[in-house]
Amino acid sequence: MARCPGLPFLPGFTFNPLIGKTKFNIDPKFDFIEKGVGALCERVKPNMLGNLTDRYPSLYPRGEVPEIPSWIGFDKQILRFYAFFRETLQEHRCAPFQIRKVVIYFFLEDGTIQVMEPKIDNSGISQGTLLARARVRFPAPMNANFYDVMDLNVGNEVEFYGRVYKITDCDKFTRNFLNRCGIAVPDPINVPEDPYYKSRAYDIETRLPKKPSRKIDTLGKFLENDRKVLRFYGYWDDQETQYGYLHHLEVLYYLSDDTIDIKEVVVDNGGHKSSSVFFRRDKLVKKYTGLPRPGDHCHLTLLNVLGNDIKSSRYVVDSLDCGKEHRDYYLEQDLTIGGMINVYGRKVVLTDCDSYTKEYYRAKYGLDSFVPIPKPLDSQMGIPTPQERELPPWNGYGSFEDSAQNCITVEPKAPHGDFKKFLKFDKNGLDSHVLRFEGRLISSIDENCGRIFVISYFLSNDTIAVFELARANSGFKTSPFFKRGEIKLPGQAVFTSKPPECYRTQHIFVGATLVINSFKFVLVDADDYALRYMELNCHEFPKSNIKLIMDKIRKVVRPTYKDFVAENIPTETPVITYEKLRNKLCRLMGSDFTEQEMITVSRAFSANCVEEKFNRDAIRAITLTELKRFLWDDLKRLREYLIKFDHQKKGTLPRQEVYKLLRACRLPVDITLLNRILDVIVKDQHGNLIYDDLLKFLNRDLCAMADTIPINIKYELYWTSDRDVKAGTLINWCEFNKSLDLEKEIVDASGPFVEEGQ
Repeated sequence: MARCPGLPFLPGFTFNPLIGKTKFNIDPKFDFIEKGVGALCERVKPNMLGNLTDRYPSLYPRGEVPEIPSWIGFDKQILRFYAFFRETLQEHRCAPFQIRKVVIYFFLEDGTIQVMEPKIDNSGISQGTLLARARVRFPAPMNANFYDVMDLNVGNEVEFYGRVYKITDCDKFTRNFLNRCGIAVPDPINVPEDPYYKSRAYDIETRLPKKPSRKIDTLGKFLENDRKVLRFYGYWDDQETQYGYLHHLEVLYYLSDDTIDIKEVVVDNGGHKSSSVFFRRDKLVKKYTGLPRPGDHCHLTLLNVLGNDIKSSRYVVDSLDCGKEHRDYYLEQDLTIGGMINVYGRKVVLTDCDSYTKEYYRAKYGLDSFVPIPKPLDSQMGIPTPQERELPPWNGYGSFEDSAQNCITVEPKAPHGDFKKFLKFDKNGLDSHVLRFEGRLISSIDENCGRIFVISYFLSNDTIAVFELARANSGFKTSPFFKRGEIKLPGQAVFTSKPPECYRTQHIFVGATLVINSFKFVLVDADDYALRYMELNCHEFPKSNIKLIMDKIRKVVRPTYKDFVAENIPTETPVITYEKLRNKLCRLMGSDFTEQEMITVSRAFSANCVEEKFNRDAIRAITLTELKRFLWDDLKRLREYLIKFDHQKKGTLPRQEVYKLLRACRLPVDITLLNRILDVIVKDQHGNLIYDDLLKFLNRDLCAMADTIPINIKYELYWTSDRDVKAGTLINWCEFNKSLDLEKEIVDASGPFVEEGQ
């Protein structure tokens, strides 16, 4: 039954609203806003007291703004208001009510409202979503309409389902949005003080803790000083006791947790214990009073307040911490050179520290004096050191290493090589660590003098192998001449107890003479890898050190510098031949100047100019000839592929990507020619190919070129076909003379005479 609110609720004043109604279906809650777009649509019911228009009143005249649906124009736009409501508390003596703060969200896209309450620790109430997102109706008798943006403002009171909220503030976006709509937003309102939380905060402040906080936060110190260790050197003199000796100690102080670790420097075969731990890492107390009792490390003090035995006793924590013994531990300020620390009755004297420790104390404490103090004399310093093992002379059976190993142990064992050196100089990719030289045999037989040998020196174990290269009509074939092994130096005793000396890196250079198995070889040349390796490691190969060589030449040439320049200075071009400079330097330097040093000079001041056998134009002519021969004309398809795979539209592609696309388009060229094409294409700063240049390169209509004579592409264009010109055949005289740096000395010496002549 329904009634009119203006009439009394008496019989005869009520009426049945269903009289005359024929449709009893539920009003649809969902409808289609646009074609295929479903949304929640709750239409406003017209009534006498409400607004008969749409729920969103027009703020501007129709036709001045475009008609955009609200769910598009206000998508993801939310108005946020801060509010509170008062809740009555039952049976609470200090607070008859409490203030609960909430946040009201108004979604502009559909006019829905959501109320959230921020969480407060230990509040005792369920917080979070107080009102789920939905359209909220006005309270009766206006319950036919819904709350809209015009109804929410700072200072307003809104009622949602019987609960009244007072709006106190809003965020910046909400304030700007309402101001743009012509709605004035008042200043924020202060939230009244909550008596419940005020009394609760007072109780928390005045409450005594059950367990006092004794925890010290050391995480920050650990993170700042992790892996930072101060190292001191010291000693403990125990020579006054029986069987005592001087202990050499190493004191390590860890800054992360103020712990100390002491290690003893133990001498091998010294007759002492092999363990080097003198004091295990822990905090070191300054004053030792005895072993700690159980519970001394606990930070809390317990009081027995009830009971005499274990069953009836009751313990509580002493918040005042009375009777707690304080212990002093050694810190970084207590460690100084010349100072003494007490390690449980053992007096350890600090004598020195490392460089890091000195820098640490200099930066933090401003100390500058770190003079080490001497240690007392060690009574065991007179003990003779063990002598080397004397082996019997070698008897000639097997190698010297095998015989020496059998003399050391009863059980036969293979000799151990230098494993670290093997790992360092073993083959690594293209870096073989093998120095190859060209050798000639020195013999009284003329046929042997013309034989060519490759002498390989292996840096991994200092072994040498000799391989012979056959010459046409020489009567000798290509075969190994001497297998890989160590070569002993000539002129030394064989049957001795000392290991024989063998050829090492200082004996291997161009111009050196090697005696291998009674054959005498002279090294006449070396490959580029050997020369380059010796130049890069000139500290091991002094005859490849250009600085030392130029100092030697400068010292000899200085007295006759004018004559030397007059004889060798070029007239037409600033270059000089290798043979001419070599003959002059060998005549001046004598036997002290080796062929290796001359090669190093020629390589350092080389003036060779290498021309490409096939330049870009030659490669393009060969390519166009091949495309014409195979009737290839698919340039448009290639352009489409290149543009398609250029996702960033930069006009460049990686070399591997371009290679795949050319192969996919079936470019009728050999792989060798294809790689040479990619080599001559223009590249950007990152090494990527500019494919527009590639398309112009393959287009025969642009800059047409004549057909070339057919060539063997696999052989002529392969990278091994272009032999590098040997560096040093021509020498740059200007650079060589500039490196000598003797012209300035001549000018300075003759300066006064030149001025008088002028």
